[in-house]
Amino acid sequence: MEPLALYLHWPFCASKCPYCDFNSHVRDRIDQGRWRDALRRELAREAGRAGRRPLASIFFGGGTPSLMDPETAAALIADARRLFDAPDDLEVTLEANPTSVEAAKLAAFRAAGVNRLSLGVQSLDAEALRFLGRRHDVAQAIAALEAARGLFPRLSFDLIYARPGQAEASWRAEVRQALALAADHLSLYQLTIEPGTRFATEHARGAFALPDDDAAARLYWATVEEAAGYGLAPYEVSNYAKPGAASRHNLVYWRYGDYLGIGPGAHQRLMLDGALLAARRHRAPEEWLARVERDGHAVTEEEALSPRDRAREALLMGLRLAEGIDPARLAARSGQTLAEAVDPAMLAACLDEGYLEWGAAGHLVATDEGRMRLDAMLPVLLR
Repeated sequence: MEPLALYLHWPFCASKCPYCDFNSHVRDRIDQGRWRDALRRELAREAGRAGRRPLASIFFGGGTPSLMDPETAAALIADARRLFDAPDDLEVTLEANPTSVEAAKLAAFRAAGVNRLSLGVQSLDAEALRFLGRRHDVAQAIAALEAARGLFPRLSFDLIYARPGQAEASWRAEVRQALALAADHLSLYQLTIEPGTRFATEHARGAFALPDDDAAARLYWATVEEAAGYGLAPYEVSNYAKPGAASRHNLVYWRYGDYLGIGPGAHQRLMLDGALLAARRHRAPEEWLARVERDGHAVTEEEALSPRDRAREALLMGLRLAEGIDPARLAARSGQTLAEAVDPAMLAACLDEGYLEWGAAGHLVATDEGRMRLDAMLPVLLR
């Protein structure tokens, strides 16, 4: 069986960023021991269902998992290695913020078994950090990056572009500074307005405006050019890496592999007895905790996906990748062929327009132009 990925959700943050629609919450006090026990209990339950399988990766996401005790990370990593067949070089990623408090704990997380750090820098511009509601400044970001490079074999960090009033020249300079600090991986995300966020309210009343589509596209191409100069290629729409440095964990998602999701609101896809089961957990931290303590899990919904749904999900994920979709894998994983999953006329049109192409390995690949239009193209392409 293919290795599966393990996602562990820590739902707490020190503050809520105005652009964030993730399942994250601010709490004055957190019972770290109680949360550690609950996460371990739900992990044990899901591992029992999945069986002893190869493990591709562990990813601590959030929220802000660097706010958890390093002892919690150590216990969960040890449990995962015991419950699954994990390679010696198992990828173990932790998301962290570069505040002084969190940066002081990095050595303890490294000792716990984390070997890949993902830092939520978001910007190397002081004004932009204030606009984005970040709790760190530029100096703290650079200090955290330098400390992390000395501790972790692999390092990634996030930046957000297409900010209000952002000029291409200043963005190129910011990307170059980031690339000089980065080890082997960058995640560069376009700022979008998500419903229910503070930015959604402010944007609706005209407090700020985002760059138009043409300006955002210029910033995207500037990103691609600057990253290429440092040997990083966009292996996925928003992720750039040197050869061999792509996130193994996220590749499981984009290649539509199995993954377990532990913690509040976590989703999962798990093949059991020929059925691909899609599950989600209760989002509210306190309710999730109570259900796990009572029942051993907090799954609120689980269903077997139809071949059509499986094919749609696989295409939605896989066309984000530079490697594209392997038709044979799509059929084996979903139960539908590529011809059954897409509208033939729209496929022909996308190929003619140069938004899709057939790669050398027979994969269906979105071109550079196509990847910029995926959100508009996929709804009409898929049956």
